[in-house]
Amino acid sequence: MRADFAPFFLGALLVLAVLTVLCLIRAILGPKLADRIMAVNMIGTLTIAMIALLAVLLDEPGLLDVALTYAVISFVAVIVLTKIYIGVYREKKHRARRGRSPAAGEKERGL
Repeated sequence: MRADFAPFFLGALLVLAVLTVLCLIRAILGPKLADRIMAVNMIGTLTIAMIALLAVLLDEPGLLDVALTYAVISFVAVIVLTKIYIGVYREKKHRARRGRSPAAGEKERGL
């Protein structure tokens, strides 16, 4: 890599690091579980971008393999978290329906 672009890559890495910290704050504060899942997904994406930038900055093509592996792991993690979230949501919905009185259920069905 040419030395001309080193400040640009360092600036981009700094911006990505700040965005990662902001996403971490969103993941901690929430307020909903879906917000946290999206923040974790975004942290993974930003990490992949930082690894790719480092690969170019350091002229290490082996880091691109690390970025691809991390992308697969991040994708699977988000899918698992989403499946868990859907299961929790369905369970809450099922409990809410079960907790209603039979008369209210009949009114909704038009009986």
